[in-house]
Order: sequence, then structure tokens, then C-alpha cells
Amino acid sequence: MKLAGTTLAVLALSACAGGNYRPVADAPVRIGPAYTIRGTTYVPAAAPAYDALGYASWYGSESGNRTANGEKFRPGWITAAHTTLPLPTYVEVTALDSGRRIIVRVNDRGPFALGRIIDLSSGAAEQLGMKAQGHAPVRVRRVEPSEKDRERLRKGKPAASLSRVPERELLRLRAQLAPRGR
Repeated sequence: MKLAGTTLAVLALSACAGGNYRPVADAPVRIGPAYTIRGTTYVPAAAPAYDALGYASWYGSESGNRTANGEKFRPGWITAAHTTLPLPTYVEVTALDSGRRIIVRVNDRGPFALGRIIDLSSGAAEQLGMKAQGHAPVRVRRVEPSEKDRERLRKGKPAASLSRVPERELLRLRAQLAPRGR
């Protein structure tokens, strides 16, 4: 009996140390309950037509930590954090300064900074071309990529390359993001 108690204690401590990660998979999709961070309440929702303009930042020092859906955080993978989208979800992120577009797998919660709509892993920020500047204006749209792209992203590889957004469309999107009254 003492051995069983010791075994349970060791297993519990290894879970706290981050040793038990959920496998990288697309099922089950988790929406989760409302939660509050620093006085702001976030209400996760299905949001199949999610399409938003705002700012992206990136994070990478959490290497080895557990993401909100239980996976191991890997900074070089093409992943992201979002406050309310289901986990996992796939989004197309467009850098409004360059027109570069990538597909990203959302598997974590955040960012919790005013004006930021997505936190990209350092791998995603590098692929989008915004790592050096730290943050960038973006468009984030929920998408349903091909199974081949999903599989690549689940294995830490980038999805197939997407063409850049034409300058005319970028001008329209930048105008929508610009503060009113200027």
C-alpha cells in the first residue's frame, strides 16, 4: 500500500513538472468555459466566421511549458495563442505591412495585452516576417486547411506557402485598422 502511495506521489509530481503532455491532435476540439485574466473576462466560442484586424505579438520563452489544450509548447512550431477560439483551430494570419500570409494552428490561450488579437510562436513570427519587430498589424481569419496542411502543422512543419495579398487589398485592410478620426 505504501508503494502505491509513493507511486501516485511521483506521478503527480511529474505531471506538475510538465512531463505529461496531451498528444498533438485535432480532436477533441475544446471551446472551454469563460475565464477571467487581470479583470477581463473572455468567453470562448465556436466562431466559424472569425475574421478580425488587430495586432499580433510573439512569444517563445515558454519552451517546454504546457499549452492551454495540454500540448507541449514548442516555440519553433507554427502555433499561436488566442483568447476565445476553440483549441485547436486553424487561422490564416496576414501581415498587413508586407501582405505575407501563413496558416497557423491555435493551441493556446492569450494574448492578454490590450490591442493584441493573437500571440504567435517564435516559429510562426519568423515565418510571417515579424519576429525582429516584435509585433505587427495583422488580419486573422479562421480557415479549414487541407488535411495535408493540418498534418504538417501537427508535426511542427509549416503549411504550404500562400501567395501574398495584393497591395490594393492591403490598403483597404490598413484603412479599416487605422483609428477613426485621424
